Amino acid sequence: MEKAHTKSALKFVKASSQSAVSWSSTTTGMGNPKASSKENTKPQEFRLHTQQRAVKRAMFNYSVATKLYLGEIQKKRIEKLQKMIDEEEVKLLRKEMVPRAQLMPHFDRPFFPQRSNRPLTIPREPSFLKYCSNGLYPFDQAHAWKPIK
Repeated sequence: MEKAHTKSALKFVKASSQSAVSWSSTTTGMGNPKASSKENTKPQEFRLHTQQRAVKRAMFNYSVATKLYLGEIQKKRIEKLQKMIDEEEVKLLRKEMVPRAQLMPHFDRPFFPQRSNRPLTIPREPSFLKYCSNGLYPFDQAHAWKPIK
């Protein structure tokens, strides 16, 4: 059995090696004159946009820096103007305000508060009836008016 198996394997190897040799000789193109006359391909030149992007980025950075600088100048102008206005107001207030001495209190006539003429308030228990008009509270009206002991 082994011999039959090895014989068939050898036949297959021989057949496949012969077909491979015949196939490789036809596809190499050594005998074909058209394949050897083919020229090498030359790459086309391409241009990157890095230089253009660098110029645009520089212009953008310059515009941002200019905006920031102008904003700082404007802020300084506003602060300077506000400071001048505040100084002018202080000068006017100092001219208008004249320091005057406070009058001395009268120690010979001390202040005695007078008793009020209103009657004293009488305490009473709070009524929850106006709050339980919808019946949420479970107690009767009689329980709400218990006197304070």
